Amino acid sequence: MEKSLAGVKEWAKTHEGKKLIRYTLSSGITTMFSFAAIAIFYGFRLIPGVMWSTLAGNVVAVLPSYYLNRAWAWGKTGRSHFRREILPFISMSGLGIAFSQLFAYWAKHEVKSHHWSHLFNTGLVLFANLVSFAIFWVLKIIVFNRIFHVSKLHNIDEHLSDEEARAN
Repeated sequence: MEKSLAGVKEWAKTHEGKKLIRYTLSSGITTMFSFAAIAIFYGFRLIPGVMWSTLAGNVVAVLPSYYLNRAWAWGKTGRSHFRREILPFISMSGLGIAFSQLFAYWAKHEVKSHHWSHLFNTGLVLFANLVSFAIFWVLKIIVFNRIFHVSKLHNIDEHLSDEEARAN
């Protein structure tokens, strides 16, 4: 067990390990962001209906998601490229939101066919959104890794800088 834990710790120090950890944390942060927005919109009845509140809550999280993924997880700086970065990101986010709408539709059906409390219904809507994003997460990491790809030379330079910093 100790050997595998040491291997995980070493992997976490690699470029790929850091990137995956940052991507996971970015996803967690933006999921909490959309989760909170949906809880507020639907839970406090600011936006009527499961579908609209789920849509609004997820749209709100797109901008922070883009910047967290681009800058922190993938380490990209400078001006964003519309065709190679923004458009694919918006497309993938749109697909994720559409996928979440399928789960919201299921939640809407459950809410209408049962007479549960609004608090329970809010939890169901939030759960449906969370499940949809968990399923879609793996596909997004594959696509985002391609659109925010940093050259191998940059990765080598970053690794050498880390090695040099550890040596000093």
